[in-house]
Amino acid sequence: MIKKPSRAAARQKRHYRLRRYLSGTAMRPRLSVFKSNKYIYAQIIDDVAGNTLVSASTLDAAFVKSAGLKSKSNLDAAKAVGEAVAKRAIEKGIDTIVFDRSGYIYHGKVKTLADAAREAGLKF
Repeated sequence: MIKKPSRAAARQKRHYRLRRYLSGTAMRPRLSVFKSNKYIYAQIIDDVAGNTLVSASTLDAAFVKSAGLKSKSNLDAAKAVGEAVAKRAIEKGIDTIVFDRSGYIYHGKVKTLADAAREAGLKF
């Protein structure tokens, strides 16, 4: 019998490996991305204090309606979340961050979210 490793377990392993050296501070917080089959989430975290400073996701119905999204988990949704989290961060005075891809390949939705955040004014 073939035992195939879980893709989620492999991603979690990559995420733990990344987090060994990737940490957010008050001066340079961490932008963490999570994607499920239905939604995309992004949050900016100060790991020293253990606080989430800013967050955005497609889970919020008002955000989805204002962005005019048809789907909550495609590239357009990722771009809207990236722009929203960057705009909220700049309002709070955060302009430089560390990007945490959470074990996902830097491709597709994760890359689109990062590029949208960069275009909106975040530096990383």
